Amino acid sequence: MRKVTFPHMGVSVHPLTVLLQELGNEVIVPAEPTAGTLNLGTKYAPEFACLPLKITLGTYLEGLKRGADTIVTSGGVGPCRAGYYSSLQKRILESLGYSFDMIVFEPPRSHFRQTVTNIKQLNAARLSIASLGYLVYRVWLELLALDRLEAKLHQVRAREIETGEAEKRYREGVAAIQSATSPRAIKEAGKEALRFLEATPQMDRPEIVKVGIVGEIYVLLEPAANLYIERILGELHAEVRRSMSVTGWTMDNAVVEGGGFDVKKAAALYLPEMVGGHGQDSVGHTILYAKEGVDGVIQLAPFTCIPEIVAKGILPKVSEDYGIPVLSIFLDEQTGQAGLRTRLEAFVDMLRTKKLRKRAVA
Repeated sequence: MRKVTFPHMGVSVHPLTVLLQELGNEVIVPAEPTAGTLNLGTKYAPEFACLPLKITLGTYLEGLKRGADTIVTSGGVGPCRAGYYSSLQKRILESLGYSFDMIVFEPPRSHFRQTVTNIKQLNAARLSIASLGYLVYRVWLELLALDRLEAKLHQVRAREIETGEAEKRYREGVAAIQSATSPRAIKEAGKEALRFLEATPQMDRPEIVKVGIVGEIYVLLEPAANLYIERILGELHAEVRRSMSVTGWTMDNAVVEGGGFDVKKAAALYLPEMVGGHGQDSVGHTILYAKEGVDGVIQLAPFTCIPEIVAKGILPKVSEDYGIPVLSIFLDEQTGQAGLRTRLEAFVDMLRTKKLRKRAVA
């Protein structure tokens, strides 16, 4: 039986664990990345490699030390180094003496045969096509429920009366969704979790500001990579609108390859070409957030990320044209939470002052 591990990324961990287990594999569940995980990856990664490569490398090392013999990961397309992660990480790990298989899932529409081969390799239980389809459907429903619950948490946390109550209710909702084992039970658990979270005692706060978050997918979706920025913003009474979710990214890139057409259309005047990663998306989402009345945007990116550096050069012009403040934050192993919080406090205070002044004038 294969002992499989994979990168830790936000709410996707439990659904992927269920998927791999039902396929007949023993899963070495990746732990939430810590400072030790990052230090481990940084020790063996090239100096100027970006943060996601270092964290995932550290995660793989932790998994291999716990007995994993197979790593399942994703590939990438376009002019972005993410497409080379798996090859580089495999060579680094092998140079350290580890023997393992690495199964890389590329976008299925352009790599259909490889996707089928990968599934056959992992399908030790020899599930039929019908059973496999049912399993994928069940896992997809769990991902949808978790994404929706997380989005609701971002709204409620900014308005909660007692700090931490929304987070507590969210955790209980996550546990209920993860314990459900049938599509119907997952749907019901998701609805109940949303109702329970919405029932959090809240205060109508006139100082609430809405902050859109754009940027590179891993630092957006993995809280440990962005130093739990969404929680900090919620504590500052800022409602977070994140541009990407696991299910949204899957639909736009894995199912409908090259998707996100509204976002690309919005960015076309400023950045008409795909520059790799999510640089074009960062520009497009910022424009859409401005049109939706969001008060400000934070761009999150790994240090040395070329697509986001391109976007950062364009965003000041977008900010000027659409009157929406933009704060760019580049993250690496040197970034500290205290310094990040100070920058966020200043940015949120500026947005709040601007919003209250505009309301007073009106």
